[in-house]
Amino acid sequence: MLTMIYLHKLLPIFVLPIMLVIIVILIGLIKNKKKLIYIAIGVLHIISTPIFSNNFFKLVEGSEYRKPISAIDSADAIVVLSGMLEINEVGDSTYIEWGDPDRFFGGIALFKAGKAQKLVFTGGKMPWDKAKKTEGAVLKEYAISNGIPTQKIFVTKDVENTADEAVAVKELISPSKRIILVTSAFHMYRAKKLFEKEGFEVITYNEDYKTAGENITTIMDFLPSEGNLAMTEGGIRELLGRIFYLIKG
Repeated sequence: MLTMIYLHKLLPIFVLPIMLVIIVILIGLIKNKKKLIYIAIGVLHIISTPIFSNNFFKLVEGSEYRKPISAIDSADAIVVLSGMLEINEVGDSTYIEWGDPDRFFGGIALFKAGKAQKLVFTGGKMPWDKAKKTEGAVLKEYAISNGIPTQKIFVTKDVENTADEAVAVKELISPSKRIILVTSAFHMYRAKKLFEKEGFEVITYNEDYKTAGENITTIMDFLPSEGNLAMTEGGIRELLGRIFYLIKG
């Protein structure tokens, strides 16, 4: 299990654009093929531009836009997936670095709107994490400080990936079956499939959109940046995850 999580994280590196570009450039240098080098640099430029990365990531996120909470049906539980913060422990103090808190506040808003009587956080924790607390344990503390009753908050056992989360939630809240699943828009397709595989009826609530609606195209959309390259690679990682679970079945 420990080996597998490292493989899941490390293997995609070898098929991500930046690694492939480096390999092609090295081949071009070794074989004195300048054309290969120019092609590699050109591809790197294209995939690092907003006009490419935004449109590519929109395909990954899908066509479903954010729903108003009033449009969400009631369920047995609201399930908020991990992956939005980093926990740093220094001595007796714990410091939280938020990546994007949209998932958390989406779950809080759904609960306060009366959409379910259980608020579930998953205990995200990687083998290399030094912090003793899981992400779910930290989010529970934040939920309590936001006025959610302690007895209404549930945290799963330690989990390392989305498949683990689905199994752990099933173990925690069974026989409850109807859930509102809260995660990032780009992650929802895969997450929904994995929770349905565990027998859940899933109502989706997308958060953390990385792309906006239609924008006017300007010269800035053709200028490369590190952030847009990261967005492209993030989309590719998600697609690789979908392919992996599709093959695994």
